[in-house]
This record gives sequence, C-alpha cells and structure tokens, in this order.
Amino acid sequence: MTQNNSIVLEVNDLETGYGSIQVLWGINIEVRQGSLVALVGANGVGKTTFMKTLIGVLKPWRGSISFMGKDITHLESEDRVKMGISLVPEGRQLFYGMTVEENLKMGAYVRDPKEDTSEDLDFVYSLFERLKERRKQLAGTLSGGEQQMCAIGRALMANPKLLLIDELSLGLAPVIVDKLIDIISRIRKEKNTTILLVEQDVEVALGIADIGYVIETGKITKWGPAKELLEDDYIKKAYLGM
Repeated sequence: MTQNNSIVLEVNDLETGYGSIQVLWGINIEVRQGSLVALVGANGVGKTTFMKTLIGVLKPWRGSISFMGKDITHLESEDRVKMGISLVPEGRQLFYGMTVEENLKMGAYVRDPKEDTSEDLDFVYSLFERLKERRKQLAGTLSGGEQQMCAIGRALMANPKLLLIDELSLGLAPVIVDKLIDIISRIRKEKNTTILLVEQDVEVALGIADIGYVIETGKITKWGPAKELLEDDYIKKAYLGM
C-alpha cells in the first residue's frame, strides 16, 4: 500500500445546520493519501450532517472544504463525485426495485459512458461473492448485511479517490461487521483508496483507523492516532464501558 504525506481532504472551521439550528461548530479535519481516518461519536452528534456537507447535499454556513488541493466548499454534489469523492450513505439508500447489478452500475453514472467499467464490477464481485450470486435479485429483498455490501459496491463503481462511509455497522450483526471491516481493509490495500469512516461503534472504527477524531455535540473534542485514543481514559469510560 502506497502512502505519502499529501492531503486529500482538508476541512477548516466548518459550520452548518438545518434552518436556524446549528449542528456543526468549527470542525477541522485532515485526511491524508492512503490513510483511514475515523470520525466517531454517539448518535445525534452531527456525524451524518458532516458527511452530507462533505458530499454537497448540505451547504456550509462557514468554513472551507478542500479536496486534492482544490476548494470544493460550494461545489455541487455531482461535481464532487466526478472529482473522486464517493459516499456510502447511512441506511444504504439503495434502489430497492432494481436488481443488485443495476444498483452497482448506478454507481458509475458520473463516469464517461464510453469507459469500460467491467473491471470495476469484477472487483466488486471479488469482494462480495454473495452479491455476484444475487446479482439478478432485487436489492429490496437482500438482508441488511447484503444491502450494506451493495451500497459499498455501488460507491466503489465511481472509482473514488476518497471513500466516505457513514455508519458501516448500523443495525448489523457483529459477524457481518467483522467481514465488512476485512473488506474495507482490502479495498484500502488493493486500490490504495483513502477512506473516511464515520461510525458510532468507537471500538470498531478506531480499531482499523490510523487517525481518529471524536465528535461531541457538533464539536471535535479529541483527535490523534487511533491506537492512542483507544487507550484514552475518557474514551474508555464514555464509549467503551471500561
């Protein structure tokens, strides 16, 4: 796995919210090439709001977002995807009346129609053999774990430089989460994909991340090497029940 010091994503003093309600307060986050960064925190503290702002669904009130050295603060969502940012959204958000393979191919909609994406599809099927077996099955009939696999596969079909994953483990059995964690590690290794994982399961996220950020009530309260955060007394008491 190639890793260097170049900054892929830089978020400075980001603030936003809904209507008159502010949710994020002065968020600063940095993600470097080839790294896996985890943003962890309890439910309802602003993690999904942050992801929606990164992908362009929600507009920032203040601050800036830079991707590969370019200011994308006010860029439309589709243009961010074209640049190489892809999101696995909270709750999967598949097209349930379409087949697995149709859902996967939807992930490549921003790419050049003349571009051959068969190699990317083969890679997704190599990661998720279960999806290959069910490629003609309607996405709405899949189990929760299979739907999450499909959502990850769809995001990979955009051939992202930065993969955003919002709540990987939500509603899934531990054995499925373990399998998905292994697959995320494989994506990172084989594709050299930079990953930002947003997750309320602090132990899972910090267990595979290089760098971790802790968000509480819309503010970053701690950050540093993930292994050090796992050993932090406050983290142990507040999130790990130790």
